Amino acid sequence: MSPHPPQDQFQSGRPLRIAVVGGGISGLVAALEVQQQLPEAELHLYEASPRLGGALNTLHAGDFLIEQGADSFITKTPAALDLCRELGLEDRLIPTNEQHRRALIVHRGQLVPVPAGFVLMRANNLESIKQTPILSDQGRQRLLEEELVPRHPDADDPDHDESVASFARRRLGQEAYERLVQPLMAGIYVADAQKLSLRATMPDFLEAERVHGSLAASVKVEAAANSDEKQASGARYRAFLTLPGGMSELIDALQAALPADGIHLGSGVIGIEQSDQGRWKLIVDRAEDTANFDGIVLTTPAQVSAELLRPTDAKLGESLAEIESASSVVISCAYPLERIKRELDGFGFVVPQIEGRQILAGSFSSVKFPGRAPEDAALIRVFLGGALQSELVELDDAKLTKIVQDELAELLGVEGEPLYVDLARWNAAMPQYHVGHLDRVARIEELTDQHAGLALAGNAYRGVGIPHCIESGRSAARRVVASLV
Repeated sequence: MSPHPPQDQFQSGRPLRIAVVGGGISGLVAALEVQQQLPEAELHLYEASPRLGGALNTLHAGDFLIEQGADSFITKTPAALDLCRELGLEDRLIPTNEQHRRALIVHRGQLVPVPAGFVLMRANNLESIKQTPILSDQGRQRLLEEELVPRHPDADDPDHDESVASFARRRLGQEAYERLVQPLMAGIYVADAQKLSLRATMPDFLEAERVHGSLAASVKVEAAANSDEKQASGARYRAFLTLPGGMSELIDALQAALPADGIHLGSGVIGIEQSDQGRWKLIVDRAEDTANFDGIVLTTPAQVSAELLRPTDAKLGESLAEIESASSVVISCAYPLERIKRELDGFGFVVPQIEGRQILAGSFSSVKFPGRAPEDAALIRVFLGGALQSELVELDDAKLTKIVQDELAELLGVEGEPLYVDLARWNAAMPQYHVGHLDRVARIEELTDQHAGLALAGNAYRGVGIPHCIESGRSAARRVVASLV
């Protein structure tokens, strides 16, 4: 494989040329799948930045291991675990620490445990709901009466969708929504729950209402199969895995599985043209990388893909442009344990919007996984911005760091300056799955399928987590291959 494909016209009898645009997890998996499906194909991957991995990036600062993006993946969807097995990484996977497997929530300025067994919207342990100080007597009673709430009139419609906020308020009550559901959802999707599509993000809850009539009834039915959830808090922490060297280990393994001369770093695709014969031309900002291909897998953010494809298909470009995105900032701070007055007795915390704070959530990296900090230090990641506080992303690094230090001082009793600070900006990196998102995605897929040799992948479509991105990359690669052979 040559580093730069020649610019000649397509000739019969030559190997197929396939390009992957974008070197994040979706693009790397798509490239791996193309290589496996068509080992004789001429494969090229283009990444605008100087490194691979996209939002997965691990830093090593002295004895601290810092994740600038996702720090783990969930095994409920098996795609990431299967990929690790395929790459020979399964024996290196590590689970969350067994101690302090719970989430905390800010309640009137204090960190309080999320009720045991409360997972996103489902209460698996009613006794913990009765005892939690997070809800008032009225709020607890309203949540406990969820089983009496009638189903939505459209519950049987498979296309029924509503916002997370609408569903939570309707079934659990306003207080449970504000104090529990909204912050837990914001911590995952950095989204406005009043716009967030339940069908696109957590269809299991719609299904529970449809089949069982209520979430409480579904809990009773599923209790035997999910007995571990009675003590889980906020998330199923047993199901999360990472690697000793961080998530960049996965990126490195993917890169090593691909031919080095087919990877083009610092090569941003600035245009896509389709010929009358259906072939594709990628116009790259490094002119020597511009080339013709039989098929392309486009894994760039939806807004970028919209601009690239608009000249070829205006309707497709317009539909892609409808997918909004949010920006966020992740700030990691390292402190000596002796300067943190509150015990870090959980994996992290989330912040309800009604608390009026300037941070979304915090993760205690050194508690959650081993090997993230020396024994006498703590590493804390703090998240800011998102759909509800987009203005904060515009602040400079110094102001953002000051906000985080002040918030940690108030919530955790942290004293003095941190030993180390890392700030990562993720501009327009989190797609917003607003109500109707899956209908929009279906329309995008229908329009894309009209172009042989073209497929889209990434976190903008059918899931934002690592496993979903892996599934998306594999599926897109298979569609391109199937359209060409």
